[in-house]
Amino acid sequence: MSTTRTTLRTHWVALRAMLVFAVVFGLAYPLLMTAIGQVALPAQANGSLVRNGDAVVGSALIGQSFTDAAGDPLPEWFQPRPSAAGDGYDGGASSGSNQGPENADLIAAIEQRKARVAEFDGVHESEVPADAVTASASGLDPHISPEYALLQVDRVAAARGLDVADVRALVEDHIQAPDLGFLGAPTVNVLSLNRALAEMGD
Repeated sequence: MSTTRTTLRTHWVALRAMLVFAVVFGLAYPLLMTAIGQVALPAQANGSLVRNGDAVVGSALIGQSFTDAAGDPLPEWFQPRPSAAGDGYDGGASSGSNQGPENADLIAAIEQRKARVAEFDGVHESEVPADAVTASASGLDPHISPEYALLQVDRVAAARGLDVADVRALVEDHIQAPDLGFLGAPTVNVLSLNRALAEMGD
């Protein structure tokens, strides 16, 4: 009888502890963090959405493609880096290719991409930077290097009938310094740059 009573008491203590922790960490803590996020950093907490008036045109945190219906890159827009997430920048399938630097398929894909970028932008293959032909680890990175952005200036300017110097200055204005001045490398947010480009042509 004593053993049964002890067992029941132990189970009851364990059940109460489970319920308390479920409420605290499964309900109260997430609600508290959500409330803090909405008050302190509402834009970031809601996905860093980018709006054009009332319409959402993207997120500052997730890249997107600038292609036609056939999936071909549009020459009048700055192009992002490749994406291995789903059909490209699919937030529900975020991932890299998981292919190593000696993988034959990856090497072949890089060579093909390099040739396409070089032809598309009218440059030599040796001038094509690494981020123009490789996907990020998440497949969602909205940034490209300043080198890749500047590589596209002549093509974008020609497609839009704009002055090359003006488009180059636009790119330079959108170069973001590394976090805290030293973490990472300078980057350019492609969506932000293309939105400014659209306004430039208005």
